[in-house]
Amino acid sequence: MTIAILLAVLLGLFAGRLVQASDPYVKTVLSITGDPIQGHAIFQINCAGCHGLEADGSVGPSLQAVSKHKSRYGLIHQVVSGETPPMPKFQPNPKEMADLLSYLQSL
Repeated sequence: MTIAILLAVLLGLFAGRLVQASDPYVKTVLSITGDPIQGHAIFQINCAGCHGLEADGSVGPSLQAVSKHKSRYGLIHQVVSGETPPMPKFQPNPKEMADLLSYLQSL
């Protein structure tokens, strides 16, 4: 029984990685070198109201060192999915997402 559960978990992780690797939006974002300065500007306009001017938390959680806890795919998914209310769904174009991702990874 324990082996079946372990196999199910591993299969789920593997399938998730395949979906991540095949998502054209994610592939495009990850192929672009983001500009953290531009990403900071995007953050100020779209995210700072909840996450604080320096991403140190306010209504939303602090994002300091967030890239140590979430993969690049996880960060992209978090931003675009809107699956964690009250965070809204945000649909930046791939360059803007690459810039925002670069900023978040610099925290």
